[in-house]
Amino acid sequence: MMAKFLIVMLIAVVVLVFLIVKMNIHPVLAIFVGGMIAGLGFGYGTLETITTYTSGFGNTLGGIGCTIIFGSIIAQGVRDTGAVKSMVNFFIRMFKGKCMELATALAAFVMSIPVFGDITQVLVAPIASMIAKRDKKSMSTMAGFTLLGCSLTHAIVPPTPGILAVSVLLGADLGLVIVWGIVISLVAFLLTWVILRKWVAKEYIPPREDYVRGIEEVDNTDYRNLLVVEKGLPSVLIAAAPILAPVILIAASSFANMGLAEGNSFRTVLNAIGDKNIALFIGVIITFLTGVSKKENVISNYEANTGTKENSILKLMANHWVMDALQVALLPLIITAMGGGFSQIIKSYPGIEELGNVIASVNFPGMLVPFMIGALMMIAVGSRTTAGMTAAAICAPMVAQLGLSPVAAAVLVGCGTMVGSHVSDSGFWVGTSLFNLNTTQGLKYITLLGTVAGFLALAATSILAGVGIL
Repeated sequence: MMAKFLIVMLIAVVVLVFLIVKMNIHPVLAIFVGGMIAGLGFGYGTLETITTYTSGFGNTLGGIGCTIIFGSIIAQGVRDTGAVKSMVNFFIRMFKGKCMELATALAAFVMSIPVFGDITQVLVAPIASMIAKRDKKSMSTMAGFTLLGCSLTHAIVPPTPGILAVSVLLGADLGLVIVWGIVISLVAFLLTWVILRKWVAKEYIPPREDYVRGIEEVDNTDYRNLLVVEKGLPSVLIAAAPILAPVILIAASSFANMGLAEGNSFRTVLNAIGDKNIALFIGVIITFLTGVSKKENVISNYEANTGTKENSILKLMANHWVMDALQVALLPLIITAMGGGFSQIIKSYPGIEELGNVIASVNFPGMLVPFMIGALMMIAVGSRTTAGMTAAAICAPMVAQLGLSPVAAAVLVGCGTMVGSHVSDSGFWVGTSLFNLNTTQGLKYITLLGTVAGFLALAATSILAGVGIL
């Protein structure tokens, strides 16, 4: 039975990779075909295969749909209120104008917790380019670490769609995945920065001309010359509130469940407002309140970003932001749900538990299994969501045999998807385009840095799991 599972899975994954990479078929169709091949190969029959697939599709959509939509609305607000500029300015002041790649990198790190990685790249690229020109820094440095900060939380910290779906599939406590995901991501980022910052600075790459036209180099001995100057920017606390409030609420709910008795009124309240959908909706409300307080900036920035003039702040936020957010959310939402269908096909196979028993019997390190599957799938298909969900589906029935907690397994899958982002990854091309890198430079400063960080995150997770914290 186990041999059958491995053969069918290999065929299904090979077909999936072939359709996406070689045939250039859209992932939505490729994942569906891969799922159908797996189901029929497992012997489910046509009707049971499609029923199992649609069940997984629906459950995944119901589990993450509102969260992704609300996160997309927050992203629109971050763009138009100038929140990203405030966060970058905060880090410029923190570092007194030194190591300016950390300013945009850490801003991207924070933003990508609820916001899609590709959107974060679009928001921070012009600012990173402006700082590169003013501070005479190479885009190899600015791109490498800014994109790394963006990718780490995108891969490892919910409620970004991929790792959110992975956590749900593995039954992991979402608040604990968020808390430990942030810790592990930050450790991996800082270690990668310490190890590779001198290496990435050896090559000079100029910023995109259209981002820095009219911008001149400045005297960087005074960090104030590097600040993003714009009238009416929100304070950093207000700027970060729509992003951090949901994270804090979800984490607080998890810790309340651990430390307070069932029936405790405070625990009940925290469970209500710490539900991932309610917490993200609270983030949306905070975004709207910020928009009202910065009405003139929002109207001006929205016109600059979209080319659409809208003088009604209520209509702009409650209609235009929502419409724009739905357009952004649709693709990752559907791809994630299709991945949920594929995952359900895998999880439903009755003999998958045997794989965990075999791995345990040969004393193969259990912590490497989720990481390796996530990494191999990422290298193959170039989608963190597809890679993570496939790895989670394979690992879900054997987490106990591997000696892992669901939280550790989820984080390890996310760490694996940091490895090997290359030309098959749409985010790779977004990054190279926005940060003025050619393909070779992208492989050096996106692929390599991400892979190093993935292995460092694996090491950090292994240490925490080994001492019983995870």
